[in-house]
Amino acid sequence: MTDQPNPDKDLGAQNLPGQRGSHGEEIRVQRGMFGANNGGDTSGYGGLVRSVRLPGPAARPYGGWFDEVADELEGALEEQGLLPSSAIEKTVVDRDELTFHIAREHLVRVARTLRDDPALRFELCTGVSGVHYPGDKGRELHAVYHLRSLTHGRLIRLEVSAPDTDPHVPSLVAVYPTNDWHERETYDFFGLVFDGHPALTRIMMPDDWQGFPQRKDYPLGGIPVEYKGAQIPAPDQRRSYS
Repeated sequence: MTDQPNPDKDLGAQNLPGQRGSHGEEIRVQRGMFGANNGGDTSGYGGLVRSVRLPGPAARPYGGWFDEVADELEGALEEQGLLPSSAIEKTVVDRDELTFHIAREHLVRVARTLRDDPALRFELCTGVSGVHYPGDKGRELHAVYHLRSLTHGRLIRLEVSAPDTDPHVPSLVAVYPTNDWHERETYDFFGLVFDGHPALTRIMMPDDWQGFPQRKDYPLGGIPVEYKGAQIPAPDQRRSYS
């Protein structure tokens, strides 16, 4: 067992093709620190211009046990009659972490294979996190799963995407029962619908709450305060000090 994600990996830049920087896919250009417009950015970073990129696919060899896991997963899927390229959209090595981007229709099979194959044995899913990239057209909503192998002392990530217009992802509760509450929370805050979940309900926000508070396009401010009839203005209406 080791706390390092991939201790055998050479950390030379030439062996990390998925690094951020000039690599990867640009999904938007951010202006200012928080995206406020019309003088609402009071952070002092109103002139900041930054390219936001998703890490690109890595090229073999990935290094260390990353190749072993990738080979075993692809081989196990082939044994089940599923082409790996149909299930695995891309493999990313970024910041010394291994991420498989999975087509959502094959998520359950891939997760079950990772859990049950003796050479893989990722027995534990520590949860699912939602991400919203409004500029990633057709893939605005992402679900990220962190899988840990207690047998082999390894940690990997699975990622699936869905469009805003069809925010459905298969539930993994049948494979990893601990995902029950994590999927509910992700649904509550991001609006990702986990098909097959035994009881998908909001757990933080009221049942009749409109919208999903952790999406990037969720309105900030403008919520009436309960005393003296005051109202907090939205960020783009606040006074600018720059």
